[in-house]
Amino acid sequence: MKESIIVPSSILAETKIPDATPGVIATYALSDEQSLLAKLRYNRLVDIFTGLTCYSLQSHLRTTLRDGSQVETDEIYIGLDKRGAHYVLPIQAKGGRDKIGIVQIEQDFELCSLKFPNLVCRGIAAQFMAKNLIALFEFEQAKNEIRVTSEKHYRLVRPDELSPEELQSYSLCQS
Repeated sequence: MKESIIVPSSILAETKIPDATPGVIATYALSDEQSLLAKLRYNRLVDIFTGLTCYSLQSHLRTTLRDGSQVETDEIYIGLDKRGAHYVLPIQAKGGRDKIGIVQIEQDFELCSLKFPNLVCRGIAAQFMAKNLIALFEFEQAKNEIRVTSEKHYRLVRPDELSPEELQSYSLCQS
């Protein structure tokens, strides 16, 4: 049976990231999609997760698909790798009780094939798991199916909450 929603794993390890969200933004941030997108941007989590240098191109990109339906992705990033290759990264962000849906990811891939046909599409989804705990997923489209290729959990912390021992363990466990 085909799964229709993506749920963060409850047993995946967390990686602590010093929280670079400006204090005034953190003070007023909610637990919604827009707050999640802001935290992704300020903390460069898309860059960290993908290994690309990424730039936010547009929020709420809306288009009409080949079948005539209207779709919208939460944010579009353009990424560059160390060889200079360009990528398009559609981002689906879910806060609160919202869930990541496979149909939205499929539509993101189609949106990218229409709007950015010469770029490699790397579909991304982000989900608030807790106040400063964010799950990120990367997807691929293979044989007309969406598959999760990567999932990571990032906990945003104050710099003093990241010990030298944790930093050393991150250096030893590069993946």
